[in-house]
Amino acid sequence: MSKKHIEECVRTSLEGYFKDLRGTDPAGMYDMMVRVVEKPLLEVVMHHAAQNQSRAAEWLGLNRNTLRKKLVEHKLIK
Repeated sequence: MSKKHIEECVRTSLEGYFKDLRGTDPAGMYDMMVRVVEKPLLEVVMHHAAQNQSRAAEWLGLNRNTLRKKLVEHKLIK
Protein backbone atom coordinates (compact mmCIF):
# COMPACT_ATOMS: atom_id res chain seq x y z
CA MET A 1 0.00 0.00 0.00
CA SER A 2 1.45 3.30 -1.03
CA LYS A 3 1.44 6.60 0.83
CA LYS A 4 -0.89 7.93 -1.87
CA HIS A 5 -3.36 5.09 -1.23
CA ILE A 6 -3.41 5.81 2.51
CA GLU A 7 -3.95 9.51 1.82
CA GLU A 8 -6.88 8.65 -0.46
CA CYS A 9 -8.42 6.40 2.24
CA VAL A 10 -8.20 9.26 4.74
CA ARG A 11 -9.63 11.72 2.21
CA THR A 12 -12.56 9.41 1.43
CA SER A 13 -13.26 8.88 5.14
CA LEU A 14 -13.22 12.62 5.78
CA GLU A 15 -15.62 13.25 2.90
CA GLY A 16 -17.94 10.63 4.42
CA TYR A 17 -17.62 12.34 7.81
CA PHE A 18 -18.71 15.68 6.33
CA LYS A 19 -21.57 13.99 4.49
CA ASP A 20 -22.75 12.41 7.76
CA LEU A 21 -22.71 15.84 9.44
CA ARG A 22 -25.38 17.00 6.98
CA GLY A 23 -24.30 20.63 7.15
CA THR A 24 -23.57 20.74 10.88
CA ASP A 25 -20.27 22.44 11.64
CA PRO A 26 -17.59 20.01 12.90
CA ALA A 27 -15.60 20.66 16.05
CA GLY A 28 -12.25 19.38 17.26
CA MET A 29 -11.45 17.59 14.03
CA TYR A 30 -7.70 17.68 14.43
CA ASP A 31 -7.71 15.96 17.82
CA MET A 32 -10.34 13.49 16.60
CA MET A 33 -8.22 12.55 13.59
CA VAL A 34 -5.08 12.13 15.69
CA ARG A 35 -6.96 9.84 18.11
CA VAL A 36 -8.58 7.67 15.44
CA VAL A 37 -5.39 7.27 13.40
CA GLU A 38 -2.84 7.00 16.21
CA LYS A 39 -4.29 3.95 17.99
CA PRO A 40 -4.44 1.62 14.96
CA LEU A 41 -1.03 2.91 13.86
CA LEU A 42 0.44 1.95 17.23
CA GLU A 43 -1.35 -1.41 17.26
CA VAL A 44 -0.11 -2.42 13.82
CA VAL A 45 3.45 -1.19 14.33
CA MET A 46 3.71 -2.92 17.72
CA HIS A 47 2.43 -6.15 16.18
CA HIS A 48 4.98 -6.02 13.36
CA ALA A 49 7.72 -5.09 15.81
CA ALA A 50 6.83 -8.17 17.88
CA GLN A 51 5.88 -5.84 20.80
CA ASN A 52 9.46 -4.51 20.88
CA GLN A 53 9.01 -0.89 21.96
CA SER A 54 12.53 0.17 21.01
CA ARG A 55 12.12 -1.16 17.47
CA ALA A 56 8.62 0.32 17.14
CA ALA A 57 9.81 3.70 18.40
CA GLU A 58 12.60 3.68 15.85
CA TRP A 59 10.21 2.80 13.01
CA LEU A 60 7.84 5.57 14.10
CA GLY A 61 10.60 8.13 14.58
CA LEU A 62 9.63 8.57 18.23
CA ASN A 63 11.53 8.54 21.48
CA ARG A 64 10.87 5.23 23.28
CA ASN A 65 9.44 7.09 26.29
CA THR A 66 7.06 9.00 24.04
CA LEU A 67 5.92 5.75 22.44
CA ARG A 68 5.38 4.19 25.87
CA LYS A 69 3.30 7.21 26.95
CA LYS A 70 1.14 6.91 23.84
CA LEU A 71 0.69 3.16 24.36
CA VAL A 72 -0.52 3.82 27.91
CA GLU A 73 -2.83 6.64 26.74
CA HIS A 74 -4.46 4.29 24.25
CA LYS A 75 -4.63 1.49 26.84
CA LEU A 76 -2.42 -0.74 24.72
CA ILE A 77 -0.18 -1.42 27.72
CA LYS A 78 -0.48 -0.83 31.46
